[in-house]
Amino acid sequence: MQNETIIAGFGGQGVLFTGKVLAYAGLEEGREVTWLPSYGPEMRGGTANCTVIISDEEIGSAQVMKPRAVIVMNQPSLDKFEDLVATGGYLAVNNSMVTRKVQRTDITVIEIPGTEISEKLGDKRLTNIVMLGALAAKADFLHLKSIEKGIEKSLSKDKKALFDLNLKALQTGAAYLK
Repeated sequence: MQNETIIAGFGGQGVLFTGKVLAYAGLEEGREVTWLPSYGPEMRGGTANCTVIISDEEIGSAQVMKPRAVIVMNQPSLDKFEDLVATGGYLAVNNSMVTRKVQRTDITVIEIPGTEISEKLGDKRLTNIVMLGALAAKADFLHLKSIEKGIEKSLSKDKKALFDLNLKALQTGAAYLK
């Protein structure tokens, strides 16, 4: 089985970090993984997205036309990626930063006020992990334990102190939907 996920937002919202977490989570499960970041020339404030493929078999291409899951952190990302989600797939929307409702009815839509939740946790930079937790709670191909390991492996040595806060953000995002 192969699962493609796109994470999209503005630079500085942790889009690439979230993709790295997912990639490490896939490796933790012994699966094949690709991680493909894409961002504009201006890192902070410009558009950014990241594609992660996790597969039980060798991955033929890092190109994704119809991802099974998409996390959108802002309005431009929703406008760009909503139509790409595969039928029956998942679209996680940070409705703190989105001004319209999702139009699609053939996908599972996960609306969560990621920014507000992360601010209550004490740091709005946690929005990406809150969103990932929400997606993991609904999607049948993401496992929270593997994502926890992915967070641990993705944090640089000087950021290891942030592990517990990221773990809390992941768990809070997953619990929000229950």
